Amino acid sequence: MAVNVFASATEGGNTAVPLGSSGVAATIDCPDLSERLTTVPQAARPEVDTELARLDQQIATAYGQLQEAARGADDGELDEAAVLDPLERERAATIERIVAAVDKAGDRPEGLDAEAACALRRTEATTAGAESGGPEQGQRQDGKEQEAGNGDDADGTGQDAGGQRPPGNGGQAGNGPVAGDYAAIESVRPNAVEALRRDGASNGSFATSCGVNAEGLFNSDNLIAAPGVGNGAHHFHDYVGNQDNDAFSSDEDLAAADTSCADRGDKSSYYWPVLRLQNGTVEQDAQSPGGGIEGNAGEIVTPAEVTLTFEGNERGKVTEMPRLLRIITGDAKAFVNGDANANASWSCTGFEDRQLKDKYPLCPSGSDVVRTFTFQSCWDGRNIDSANHRTHVAFAAADGSCPDGFRPIPRLVQRIVYDVDAPSLQDGGKTVPLFAVDSFPEQLHKPVTDHSDFINVFDEDLMREMVDCINTGRACGAGASPGPGQGGDPGEGAGEAPQEQPTGDPGTNPGEDATDEPTEKPTEQPTEKPVEPTGAAPTEEPTGAPQQGSGAPEDDARQTDPASPSAEPRAATTPAGAADDRSAAEAAPGAEGDAGAREDVAAGAAGQPRVPQGGLAETGSGLGLWPAAVGGVLFAGGCVLLVRSRRHAR
Repeated sequence: MAVNVFASATEGGNTAVPLGSSGVAATIDCPDLSERLTTVPQAARPEVDTELARLDQQIATAYGQLQEAARGADDGELDEAAVLDPLERERAATIERIVAAVDKAGDRPEGLDAEAACALRRTEATTAGAESGGPEQGQRQDGKEQEAGNGDDADGTGQDAGGQRPPGNGGQAGNGPVAGDYAAIESVRPNAVEALRRDGASNGSFATSCGVNAEGLFNSDNLIAAPGVGNGAHHFHDYVGNQDNDAFSSDEDLAAADTSCADRGDKSSYYWPVLRLQNGTVEQDAQSPGGGIEGNAGEIVTPAEVTLTFEGNERGKVTEMPRLLRIITGDAKAFVNGDANANASWSCTGFEDRQLKDKYPLCPSGSDVVRTFTFQSCWDGRNIDSANHRTHVAFAAADGSCPDGFRPIPRLVQRIVYDVDAPSLQDGGKTVPLFAVDSFPEQLHKPVTDHSDFINVFDEDLMREMVDCINTGRACGAGASPGPGQGGDPGEGAGEAPQEQPTGDPGTNPGEDATDEPTEKPTEQPTEKPVEPTGAAPTEEPTGAPQQGSGAPEDDARQTDPASPSAEPRAATTPAGAADDRSAAEAAPGAEGDAGAREDVAAGAAGQPRVPQGGLAETGSGLGLWPAAVGGVLFAGGCVLLVRSRRHAR
């Protein structure tokens, strides 16, 4: 990341930290306990989840105090102890309750008390634009640093709508983004890598169409990470699919809810942080927790397009996802945690063989911003969730192999497109506003913090249909696109970059293969060995039986990383924009039953042409050729008889 971290000002005995218009910005850096709590007894999880959410609230409050103090200090000095000492005391009491809850239900965790202390992390807001593909940020004008990102600073005074000058972190609310968070996509070299597919790979795909959240279903909850806690995310999410998704939704609520998906059998919940324009707009949540109160300000942008595609595995068949499986991909705290679990990619339409991990893209005219998430596709075969929401799933290696004890499941790829213009970095977004995702306040809206969440609420029949479709190499579902290895028009070549391998201990992030970054398919590279679809039903692993030697459900999370840290980049995903008019129902008539009818309805609703597939006998097209063939034979026979009769007459 284009960020400079400064040494603590307390090292020289001075407890004051310069902030304000000096150009030096700061955020609060606290250890993330969820990274340590990989094993929590089931009975203790509700209390632990509540206390973890309390830690997030304490950090958000402290960051707000830091902002207020910095605004008041201006060119003066800030006493960092006044912010950090009370925070440490609050965290210590909360951690003590977490330890007691776990101890009561199982083994007492050790060493958590050392996680109470936080630090003030200095970041340079005046990041040079050379690396980011844009002009330099914070150039001096009239002897002062020009603040970045004040979309409402129309008079150039550097003040926001409330007449207050942000303390140097940029953005409409004074906590980002800054110019160094952007890069021109044309300056990025093609970096998407496509995985090779073996014979026997599951090359099909299943698309589900669930809209773009045009109705504006938002909240700042997180049912997976902070169940039962309002504003557990501290930022707003877009929701598509399940329409009853908040912090208090039970499994029964999810099952009974309505869905925005075209196929009513998909009541899954898909959600991700909203994207906002820093243009001074006062949104509906401007005075709400998770919204403007916590630094998430500006106009919420409705996606122009959302595609949700489930894909196969590079080396074999996939098995069904368990109902209510929960997956979080990416890390909402990656700016302070580090990028080991970061897993979002940013690009532009027409340039999707170039992927950015820690920058927002500056797209040329006529190109839209693309945000892609490729989810973990290996499951431990036992658990629908884990204490840190990571260790029950893992990323497949580049060749499609899963860690020991894990089995491949359909790989969800979310592709979200936004019609937003490249911001004007030279004037801090005054001419064309900056854009950024919502984040925890102290994460400063960095693109590396982007993440997405999924709860599987497919009905069992539709899940079986999905798996059969993927394993037999067909493209199914509303708006189906060709799966990997199926050929077809690669469209814009959606792709993702491989992630660099971390240099730290691979065991520090249990359950997640940090190096196994998802990749997508560039337009230039076809699959090595396309596999012809077959009509034979695959032999699948059972999904209900526990793995041999597995522990009790209370002790479900693994202590070691189940995915190899040396794994190569994962399989490329199919460009979601590629069109495919094939019908799975017609490709295998009679094999799908109600499923085929469901696809017919979905495709008809989308106005897509229906193109028959298969051999002549399968599609029925050959029936129209038999009369012509018979007529041709009779005609030829008549000609022969005519010639012979003439010769006989002679």
